[in-house]
Amino acid sequence: MEDASDGNGVSEDELERAATAMRDGHLVVYPTETVYGLGADALDPTAIERVFDAKGRARDKPISLAVPDVETARNYVRPTERELAFMEAFLPGPVTVLCEKRDIVPDVLTGGRSRVGVRIPDQPVALSLLRHVAPITSTSANVSGRGSVTCIDDLDDEIRDAAECVIDGGETGGTGSTVVNVKQGEILRRGENADEIEAWLAAE
Repeated sequence: MEDASDGNGVSEDELERAATAMRDGHLVVYPTETVYGLGADALDPTAIERVFDAKGRARDKPISLAVPDVETARNYVRPTERELAFMEAFLPGPVTVLCEKRDIVPDVLTGGRSRVGVRIPDQPVALSLLRHVAPITSTSANVSGRGSVTCIDDLDDEIRDAAECVIDGGETGGTGSTVVNVKQGEILRRGENADEIEAWLAAE
């Protein structure tokens, strides 16, 4: 495992190295505007299993996927008009939106469920990485039951050992994304922008 940081940002070479690692089935730690994420090819069942193993996460707990924009998301999910309107209003941002998945998305990612969380992080390094490779898994880079990580110095040893490379994007925001089921009009997990989202759901 190698750390991918030059102290002044992340180079294209570093991003491509991380993208290549994920294309080859490996795991990568990457920054978002909330906490550090653990990325793998979200269409590769074997790579997804590695994410579950590294986190010690129960297989019935779904993992979201991250993409660079709403148009790309439509390759992997079938959003309703209301879900699209919500995504246009709040993404990129610290929000995860549940949508009906397309068949290309492996059941292992969603714990067998028909819907998958979609994340478009509002963070330059993450978006640059996603322009190199997408979709990737969007789950916090920590062992399940332990706290999320806002700087790479605090990574769990198990995560550091499992990752092929770690992209250092500096300190992140620290609050997890708000998880929203737009179809049901409910917030499943409150995080950033939860009050604003609640108001949107009530008004629409």
